[in-house]
Amino acid sequence: MTEWTPDARELADLELLLSGAYAPLTGFLTAAEVESVTERGRLPGGAPWPDPIMIALPDEFGVGDRVTLKDPEGAAVAVLTIVERYGHHAAGPVEALDAPVYGPFARLRRTPEQVRKDLPDGEVLAVTMRGPLDSATLEDVAATAEELDAAVLLMPLVFGESGPAVVRAALKAAEQLPGASVVAVPLAPRENTEIDLELREHVARNYGATEHYAGPAPISIPGPPHKRGLVVFFTGLSGSGKSTIARGLRDALLERGGRTITYLDGDVVRRLLSAGLTFSREDRDLNIRRIGFVAAEVARHGGLAICAPIAPYAATRDEVRAMVEEVGADFLLVHVATPLEECERRDRKGLYAKARAGLIPAFTGISDPYEEPEDADLVLDTTNMTIEQAVGAVLNLVTSGGWVR
Repeated sequence: MTEWTPDARELADLELLLSGAYAPLTGFLTAAEVESVTERGRLPGGAPWPDPIMIALPDEFGVGDRVTLKDPEGAAVAVLTIVERYGHHAAGPVEALDAPVYGPFARLRRTPEQVRKDLPDGEVLAVTMRGPLDSATLEDVAATAEELDAAVLLMPLVFGESGPAVVRAALKAAEQLPGASVVAVPLAPRENTEIDLELREHVARNYGATEHYAGPAPISIPGPPHKRGLVVFFTGLSGSGKSTIARGLRDALLERGGRTITYLDGDVVRRLLSAGLTFSREDRDLNIRRIGFVAAEVARHGGLAICAPIAPYAATRDEVRAMVEEVGADFLLVHVATPLEECERRDRKGLYAKARAGLIPAFTGISDPYEEPEDADLVLDTTNMTIEQAVGAVLNLVTSGGWVR
């Protein structure tokens, strides 16, 4: 018995063959089957099939050989019995060996049989996703499911390093679709859009769908973290140190190079983008939304935006996160949780003194609330922390996540 490690797309196809997601196929296609699919979009016998499922092997592997197929980490996944060689490709049935070992979101990598058992009787609307669903699409999915009286099955199509981001988008969408379930499916994208859609529908049917809804192509298919847009959003009281840390992070990233950096400081935005706004709650929210919009546009095009407003209200911070994630980018929330007493002690701008004297109405922390985040990716108290230490902590978060090499 010989061994071989297929490429990423072949391994994805292999997983779907073994799980039953590619039924009626049980192996890699022969030359005649490939020709049939290529010319007529159907397998011999009339079964529809929109794209060849093939594997390339070195010439040393011949007909009759049983080849152990391994993943990149060396784990044996399946055995391929070669029944035909043509060009650099081989054909034959595959048999599963041990259960595959998955990475992130392993609990969601279920087989069609497992999923079908958990689906309710009746109509099932499968939504295949290669990226986040925007608000308009979510509304359309909900309306379609209601019209069909169907359960919703969200199917993030995970492939390569972008997989976790697509799954996170599906889980977020499920929160807004009551009763929706999620299954991660390793379906590699096809260059031909029509073929890709047909293949998505075929796999959805095997997972128990009676209707298929193809999520729109993402504005940019999420790639590895260092190629994706990122927004690092600092929030905290006036005087907490957030602007100083944000500037330090900007400088450190510029020194490293490799990413386009945009810095959006709260005070600077107030003077320019939000000139004329008051400090009422409505205007403060509008100011944060404007910052979020600009940051999301930066991230949409693969840039890294650093924002440092006070952003006292949780709902508005959530809106900014949603703006960023809707364009396929990532969002990190850093709470600079320096206590009010320390912020007031510093009071370099004299704002707290004016607020205490009643000269500044609705001042955050004094006469207006600050809603502490419960979803921060990093919490920093700068009372006994140097700026270098604080910047280092944020930089470590960004580098360890792969956004900066």
